[in-house]
Amino acid sequence: MSVKLNVEIAALRKVYDWLDQDPVHRLPKLGEYIDTYIPEHSTLGGQLSAIKSVLGDPDNNWYRLMVSIFTEIDPDVRRAIFENFVINATVRAGEVHDALTRQYDCNIPWAILMDPTSACNLHCVGCWAAEYGNRLNLSYEELDSIICQANELGCYFFLYTGGEPLVRKTDLIRLCEAHPDSIFSAFTNATLIDEAFADEMLRVKNFIPAISAEGFEESTDSRRGQGTYQKIMRAMQILKEKKLPFGISACYTSANVHDVGSEEYFDKMIEWGAKFCWFFTYMPVGKAAVPELMVTAEQRRFMYEQVRAFRKTKPLFTMDFWNDGEYSGYGERHGLPGYCGGCIAGGRRYLHINANGDIEPCAFIHYSDSNIREKTLLEALCSPLFMGYRRSQPFNDNLLRPCPVLDNPGALTRLVEESGAKSTDYQATESAEEYSNKCLDQAAAWAVVADELWSASRAV
Repeated sequence: MSVKLNVEIAALRKVYDWLDQDPVHRLPKLGEYIDTYIPEHSTLGGQLSAIKSVLGDPDNNWYRLMVSIFTEIDPDVRRAIFENFVINATVRAGEVHDALTRQYDCNIPWAILMDPTSACNLHCVGCWAAEYGNRLNLSYEELDSIICQANELGCYFFLYTGGEPLVRKTDLIRLCEAHPDSIFSAFTNATLIDEAFADEMLRVKNFIPAISAEGFEESTDSRRGQGTYQKIMRAMQILKEKKLPFGISACYTSANVHDVGSEEYFDKMIEWGAKFCWFFTYMPVGKAAVPELMVTAEQRRFMYEQVRAFRKTKPLFTMDFWNDGEYSGYGERHGLPGYCGGCIAGGRRYLHINANGDIEPCAFIHYSDSNIREKTLLEALCSPLFMGYRRSQPFNDNLLRPCPVLDNPGALTRLVEESGAKSTDYQATESAEEYSNKCLDQAAAWAVVADELWSASRAV
């Protein structure tokens, strides 16, 4: 690690310690303190400029969010998040990523999603997991190896998917203990979060759940099963009482989009105690998918407008992983290629490893030419499929059309055919062309709307 980076990390810790002593009164003075102690050309230069511009106003929604983090989250947990997410996953990682990108000319991920198990305790509409059952699992040793390999690549942020990851919650806590310098999250239905597990989270300090909640009681239970909503409410109550951070993972569909995108729902998430929300649009993955649940172009526009509007007024960090393609880049650094916006998959910002060990470009792209039991992470990143992603990104100059499936018909089919990647679907093989064809009408309709929105945003 360079001397410059060491100085920057020491300065960030000094700022954090100063702020932690009296956050409510010191937040408005943070800009002045940053200017005094943080080096001028900091790794976090763009982020720090944004922080300084909003935290001087106590009525600003970002100010209110920061105050809630400092007053509603356990101080030891908050410190672990600062060290692991800000220092390790963001500041330290940048230098390592730059060096490896130069050396290997491949994408280096900032985050890794992995499925500890294919099992799930629910039976959600449009999902394969309950039918497939507990047939596939990554062993504790395999999960541990993935994390160790990723740390060598400068990756310290891990998100568990599934199946339901908390079916393996004992092993997940063990991994938190084994890797105290990393930050872990899980996309979870929350029905397995109880007092005992929350106490374990409080003990290890580096685990943050992203709870799947897709609207209010009727829409949640209609997709996830009767009584699920009340179990989610109980889980969030436990986490809030123990001052543990959590967020929401919301999949918006044609059936729930106006609930999920409503001001009432945003206010409810804040009331629950959530500090962030990840929005996903429904993707028709697999032959058992329900294409009718895909949103229309106008419904997608609705989410685009709502998220942007509430991002300016609500104390909640939000990200829509399709409609926010323009924000997924982080600028050219040191003349390195590959830092454009658009699709974040293929290791450009993240990749996915399923419960069979298949290394996939994206959690919604079930095709692979590599398996963690046969290749290292670095070897997979240099494989034909992942290098095809790297050469193709962004898939469209309009960054509101980032996806090689949903927004750019034929792009995924070409990548899969050229790389020789195989279907990794657990239930029934589906070609990339079959998958992509389910999105043709939505892609054509969204292209018209997205081009209009993109042109308008560029004109501002």
